Amino acid sequence: MAMLLALLILCIYLFRSTTAEQEASGVGRSVTAFVTVTSFLLGALCSGAAGYVGMWVSVRANVRVSSAARRSAREALQIAVRSGGFSAMVVVGMAVMGIAILYAIFYVWLGVDSPGSMKVTELPLLLVGYGFGASFVALFAQLGGGIYTKAADVGADLVGKVERGIPEDDPRNPAVIADLVGDNVGDCAARGADLFESIAAEIISAMILGGTMSKRCKIEDPSGFILFPLVVHSFDLVISSIGVLSIRGTRKGSVKSPMEDPMAVLQKGYSITIVLAVLTFGASTRWMLYTEQAPSAWFSFALCGLVGIITAYAFVWISKYYTDYKYEPVRSLALASSTGHGTNIIAGVSLGLESTALPVLIISVAIVSAFWLGQNSGLVDESGKPIGGLFGTAVATMGMLSTAGYVLTMDMFGPIADNAGGIVEMSQQPESVREITDVLDAVGNTTKATTKGFAIGSAALASFLLFSAYMDEVSTFAQEPLTQFWIDCQVDIAIPEVFVGGLLGSMLIFLFSAWACSAVGKTAQEVVNEVRRQFIERPGIMEYKEKPDYGRCVAIVASASLREMIKPGALAIISPMVVGQPLLGAKVVAAMLMFATVSGILMALFLNTAGGAWDNAKKYIETGVLGGKGSDCHKAAVTGDT
Repeated sequence: MAMLLALLILCIYLFRSTTAEQEASGVGRSVTAFVTVTSFLLGALCSGAAGYVGMWVSVRANVRVSSAARRSAREALQIAVRSGGFSAMVVVGMAVMGIAILYAIFYVWLGVDSPGSMKVTELPLLLVGYGFGASFVALFAQLGGGIYTKAADVGADLVGKVERGIPEDDPRNPAVIADLVGDNVGDCAARGADLFESIAAEIISAMILGGTMSKRCKIEDPSGFILFPLVVHSFDLVISSIGVLSIRGTRKGSVKSPMEDPMAVLQKGYSITIVLAVLTFGASTRWMLYTEQAPSAWFSFALCGLVGIITAYAFVWISKYYTDYKYEPVRSLALASSTGHGTNIIAGVSLGLESTALPVLIISVAIVSAFWLGQNSGLVDESGKPIGGLFGTAVATMGMLSTAGYVLTMDMFGPIADNAGGIVEMSQQPESVREITDVLDAVGNTTKATTKGFAIGSAALASFLLFSAYMDEVSTFAQEPLTQFWIDCQVDIAIPEVFVGGLLGSMLIFLFSAWACSAVGKTAQEVVNEVRRQFIERPGIMEYKEKPDYGRCVAIVASASLREMIKPGALAIISPMVVGQPLLGAKVVAAMLMFATVSGILMALFLNTAGGAWDNAKKYIETGVLGGKGSDCHKAAVTGDT
C-alpha cells in the first residue's frame, strides 16, 4: 500500500505547478517529486522497522523475564525494563538518524546556500514526505495491531476465563498463543511505530517553523534553529539510557528481600530522566538558539521547553491516577463490578469520559503558555511584529518529547511482562513466581496506558504545529495572500462549506472508531466460535490429554486484522482528498483537520483511559479483595476489559 501511494504522490508532484522562486533555485517538479517520494518511502520503511524491532526484542526478552522471576522480582523488573529500553533507543535513534541523513544528503546534492540554489531555510520542506510515510505505516500498525490483540483477548478471556473458568494464559485455551502474540503486535509494534511517527513529525514540523522564522527575522545563521530538534532528541537518547540503567537488579544476598513496588522503581527512573532533560534542554537552547538579534530569546525558548517537560510529567501522572489500582478511580470501577456487568460498563464509561478533562486543561495551558513565551522572546520580523509564538509551541512539543525514549521504554515493558506471565502460567511454575509476574503485568497495564496518554498529548501539541505547517505550504502553493493564515484566524466557520468541513472532520473520528470496533467484534466472533468448537469437539483438552490447535486462532486473527484494517485506514487517508476548489478547498480541509484533531484527542483519551482502567480493575479483583478469580465481579470486569 505504501508503494502504491508513493506512485500516486509521484504523479501528483509531477503535474503540480511550481513557483518562480522554486524554479530559480533549481528545485522544479521532477526534483521535488523525486525527493518527496524518496522521503516518503524511507519514512515508511523506518516506521515499519521500528515496529519490527519492538516485536523482535520482546519475544526474546519475555522468556528471560519469566526465568528471572523464579529468582528475584527486582531482577525480572530490570530485565524487562532494559529490554524495553533497547527497543526504545532503536526507535528514537532511527527517527533522528533518518531525518539527519536525509537532511545531509539533500543539503549536499542540491548545493544549498550556493548561488542560484535553494536556501537552507527552505530545505526542511523537502522532508515532509518522511513524516507522512512514518504516519502512514503507523496508522496501519496501530489499527491492525489493535484489531489483532483485542480480538484474540476477547476469545481467550470470554470463553476461557468466563465460560470455562480456567486461568488467564492457561495452556488449555486454544486462543492463548494468539493473545500473547497480540500483546507484541498491538503494543510493541504499534506503539513503536506510533512514537516513531510522533517524533519524526514533531522534528520535521519544528525544523520547518524554525527555518521560516529565521527567514523572516533575517537571522544570519539559521542552522541552529533548524537543527535544534535533532540535537534535543540526540540528548533524549543519552538521558533516557541513563534513566533505564538506573534501574538495577537485586544485589547479592538480597534475593529474598521484600518485593518493591515496580511502579515506584520506574517512577524513580523517570524522575532522573526528567531532571536530566531539564538540564540538557537548557544547555541545548543556549547552544543552538542564541542570536545577537535577540540575546534573551534562548531563555524564553528554554522556558517553553520546561513547559513541555512539565506537561509530559503531568500527563504521565494523570494517566497513572486513572489506571493504577492504587488510586480511587480503578478501585471504584472494581467495586462497580460487584453488582454486575451493567454497572461495570457504566462506571467504566463514566471514568473514561471524566478522564478527558484534566489532560485537555493541561494541553490548553501548555499551548497558550508556550505561545506567549515565544511571542515575548524578542524575535521580530521586518515590520517589528513578534513572530516567535509558534516556534515557542514547537519547542514545548520538543520538551514534551525530550523524554520519549524512557516513556517508550515503560510502554515496551508492558507486553514483555505480560508475556512473561503467560510463559510462567503455561510452564506451570510455582504460584510465588506467578505472583511476581502478575504484579509486573499490572504495572505494565498502567505504563501502557500512561504511554498512550503521553503519545496523545504530544500528538495534540504537534498537531498545532502540523496545522500551521500545512497553512504555510498552502500559502506557498496557491501564491495567494494566505500568509499568517494561522495567526489572523481566517478559517471562518460561518462559511457554510467550512462549517461542513468541520462537521465532516468530527464525524470521521466516530466513523473510524466505529469501523475499528466493528472489525474487532467480527474477528472476536470468529475466535470465540473457534475456541468453543475446540472445547466441544476435543474434550480431552480440559484434562490435558489433547493439545489445542493454537495455530488456528493465530491464523484467524492475523488474516482478519489485515483484512479489516483496510477500510478504516483508507477512510483516514482518502477523506481529506475529496475537497475541491482552490483556496476555499484549502480552508475546508483546514476546518476538517482542526475539528478532527479536537474530536480525535478527546476520543483517544476516553478510549485509552477507560480500557486501561478496566484492565487493572480486573487485576485488582484478582488480588482477592473483592472475591478473586471466578467471582461474578471478576466476570463483569473481564467483560468490561474486553
